[in-house]
Amino acid sequence: MYGKDAAGVLDQILGYIVWYCCDNKLPRLTAIVVGKGRGTPGLGMPLDPNRVDAEREKVYQYDWYDVYPPTKEELKAAFDNH
Repeated sequence: MYGKDAAGVLDQILGYIVWYCCDNKLPRLTAIVVGKGRGTPGLGMPLDPNRVDAEREKVYQYDWYDVYPPTKEELKAAFDNH
């Protein structure tokens, strides 16, 4: 999104992803998506502000090649459960 006006564009999309990660005991992939001015994830993300760095490192260290991409139905189910 570099160089684009993206404020508010990704919030709902990221919500689907973060809840899927939470429900499937995966590192919160959304920890690496940060606001330009803040340098931290969005305020609505279920992420302890004191653990942002630790969660980001878990994302980087995780073997994502072992994760089969979820279907849109799986993403929606995770989102709807929260």
